Amino acid sequence: MDETTSYPPIEPSNFDLIVVGTGLPEAILAAAASAAGKSVLHLDPNPSYGSHYASLPLQEFTTYIESHSSQSSANFPIPQSDMDSGFTRVPLTTRPLYSSVEITSYSPEPLEQSRKFNVDLSGPRVLLCADAMIDLILKSEVNQYMEFKSIDGSFISDGEGNLESVPDSRSAIFKDRKLSFTEKNQLMRFFKLVQGHLEAAAAADGGESSESKSISEQDLESPFVEFLSKMGLSAKLKSIVLYAIAMAEYDQENGDVCKSVLKTKDGIDRLALYHSSVGRFPNAPGAMIYPIYGQGELPQAFCRRAAVKGCIYVLRMPVNSLLMDKASGSYKGVCLASEQELFSHKLILAPSFVVQLPLPHSSPDAHDFGSRNATEKLARSICISKHSLKLDVANCLAFFPPRSLFPEQVTAIHVLQLSSNVAVCPSGMFLTYLSAICEDDVQGKKLLHAAINVLFHVPVSGSSGNNNNFAEDQSETGDAKPALLWSVLYTQELAKFQGVLDNIIRTPMPDGSPYYHDLLGATEKIFQELYSGEEFFPKSTSSEEGAAQELED
Repeated sequence: MDETTSYPPIEPSNFDLIVVGTGLPEAILAAAASAAGKSVLHLDPNPSYGSHYASLPLQEFTTYIESHSSQSSANFPIPQSDMDSGFTRVPLTTRPLYSSVEITSYSPEPLEQSRKFNVDLSGPRVLLCADAMIDLILKSEVNQYMEFKSIDGSFISDGEGNLESVPDSRSAIFKDRKLSFTEKNQLMRFFKLVQGHLEAAAAADGGESSESKSISEQDLESPFVEFLSKMGLSAKLKSIVLYAIAMAEYDQENGDVCKSVLKTKDGIDRLALYHSSVGRFPNAPGAMIYPIYGQGELPQAFCRRAAVKGCIYVLRMPVNSLLMDKASGSYKGVCLASEQELFSHKLILAPSFVVQLPLPHSSPDAHDFGSRNATEKLARSICISKHSLKLDVANCLAFFPPRSLFPEQVTAIHVLQLSSNVAVCPSGMFLTYLSAICEDDVQGKKLLHAAINVLFHVPVSGSSGNNNNFAEDQSETGDAKPALLWSVLYTQELAKFQGVLDNIIRTPMPDGSPYYHDLLGATEKIFQELYSGEEFFPKSTSSEEGAAQELED
């Protein structure tokens, strides 16, 4: 039997936009284009939604990571010219995004309950209650397809396993027992200064003059770490503000290793966003929330919204090649694994797809569309334990500032612990994500292994790899650290693709931020490049109050 007969024909055959991959950026773009009245076809070779932003059962997660991992580069098949048509078929291949996968099991329990896990491929990640992603969720009405739960707290590590609360508000500063009286006064004065600057800026926008409370332009353009020092903040307070609230990635006090210096104006904007997130929703007293059933609910919700607006979805449908006009070399459509040809004005590809486009005018040369800057990688890890990192805390975000683990640590490490009350793991277990930007796999593994050894009791015995020779079940030791039941470490490409080529555009990879605003900004920019002048999701009748009712206590 011809395998192509297993693929259903797709009708119609002409679209304004074809999207390949159902990751979050692709899902948002499909929903936005559909809301703008475009005809959209959304394809994915995978059996489920989400691509590299999915939440998967544990066994499916490990299978996905391993199947998308390789040290080898993509091989490009030679484009084939169809003599019976005016098109050249340019093969569409995939590149592995993950490498150095290291799976270790110390107990059979997690895999025995694999279906009770919803493991995020792009964790650790949460949503700030006042950021642009929440505004988009409300505006597009996808909140009706999701529920959220508040993150219990935010912590910063001293490098010795002690997780101390982040004093991110006036009440938190007063309650903090780790801060000295002097440090509390310093932080209160600093937050008051920032608030005065923001109020002065708002007054200036309204035509009033309040320059006396404003931070000078010279200070706004200076490195944030220098401004914090100028304000008299202690080393501990600077670390809290820089890495746990403003989310700086690199060591801001070492110019030789800092690849991204945070300016004061950007740092203040991040503080303002964080503070405005605290208590925005009645049932979420903190600054952050998390989707019940995992981050994979986000792309699914936007896909549902797109479907309501007329977008056609077909999963398990590989795209074998692109159809390029023989005469002009311009994009015209795609050829599916079923050999069906479909046509569209524009094409969006997920970041794992690779196409080597022939240059126009029958040039023998070719262009690897999506040249990328691969100078950075993102080390990721997922750990499963039976006990929380903090007593009586179910869901929390934590940070290891640069140099908190060892002197050569030049980037911050983000940690997110989740429990069964957000339906991502079985009752009695905890799922912990870690990530850090790194230069290569070796550096990334060193960073995460150091953090894991500080946070968890790691049993001596264990089986590396994905097999059934598990060690005996480990019971909790007498120390305060939870025993590790299972873990995976891997590195992900953190490439930045360049430009749009002939109505073909790539979406961004999952980034290293625990929030979504950078990713959303890049996605909205793509929409404007595709449909200049079109509104990015017309305003709906949703209200914040209605969305707040979706949040769980």
